[in-house]
Amino acid sequence: MLTTLLSFAFVLGLLIFVHELGHFVTAKMVGIKVERFSLGFPPRAFGFKYGDTDYCISWLPLGGYVKMAGMIDESLDETLTGEPWEYASKPVWQKSIVISAGSIMNFITAIVIFAILALAHGIPGEPSGAQVSDVMANTPAEQAGLLSGDVVTSIDGQTVKTSQDLIEIVNANANVELAVELERNGEVIQTNVTPGLDPDKNVGLIGIQVGTQVEFVDVNFAEAMTYGASYSYNIVVLTLDAFKKIIVGEQSLRDSVGGPIIIAKMAGESAKHGFESLLAFTAFISLNLGFFNLLPFPVLDGGHLVMLLIEGVTRKEIPVKAKMFVQKVGMALLLALMLFVIFNDISRWSNLGF
Repeated sequence: MLTTLLSFAFVLGLLIFVHELGHFVTAKMVGIKVERFSLGFPPRAFGFKYGDTDYCISWLPLGGYVKMAGMIDESLDETLTGEPWEYASKPVWQKSIVISAGSIMNFITAIVIFAILALAHGIPGEPSGAQVSDVMANTPAEQAGLLSGDVVTSIDGQTVKTSQDLIEIVNANANVELAVELERNGEVIQTNVTPGLDPDKNVGLIGIQVGTQVEFVDVNFAEAMTYGASYSYNIVVLTLDAFKKIIVGEQSLRDSVGGPIIIAKMAGESAKHGFESLLAFTAFISLNLGFFNLLPFPVLDGGHLVMLLIEGVTRKEIPVKAKMFVQKVGMALLLALMLFVIFNDISRWSNLGF
């Protein structure tokens, strides 16, 4: 439990900090007065004031915020004086940069973490076989002598480079004896296996779990950064695809979303596999946090960007009362979503291993 809590605090604390730092730095760059930089939501716990800004830790540790003067946000402060250092006084393009900077920092954080891991261990090269991760009892694979850790390189005279190569050949040859060549601890071993027939799916099975083995290739800094960017992009694409499936009803919202309890559990499990595993998980959550904040939803950064887009197109400021109404509705909807996610986590409590 302690590992889980500390891992959760590390992941959430780091990602909230870099997100809000993006807003803070860009706001200062364009001359916006920042009244508060908070890790956590109010009420304020402790902190200090330096210059115009109150730097603090707040009691609710599920987020953070940067309070900019003259900005109508989740604080619901509608005080506008027209001073040049207010958010509302800046041109749309500057405000857009400030609002986008939080998510951009999350994306950059993920890219850097994946690049660091690539520098430490290399990047995946060409696949070199199908690696057996588990052999089920009383199956053709067990009878053939296959063991966990074996790497199948050939079956039925055909070269196996990926797990999918092996699966396709096995599925297509039920009740047919197949010659298998594998590597075990540097030794080449040959054996035979006869896939059994799965009557439900009408395919051959040998009773193993398998994944693709790849060799890792050392890279320089530029190659590592390129890999970090490419890998991050692929994760965002998969996240977008999953979000689309939820919207169209192909996936259940209840089964697809995870709140703080799920994240804490996964952070703890990652930490048990080592700090590098926890870093990789942090990068994954950072990408999801950046993506989520850009959704065109009131209160989120994406909602603010939508209003800025409207103002940029119409060349007119949205009335303060309209912005206040949107923020109040957004706060209510976001609170409802947060409650749903938390109760959904609790309903799955028995499966979390606490």
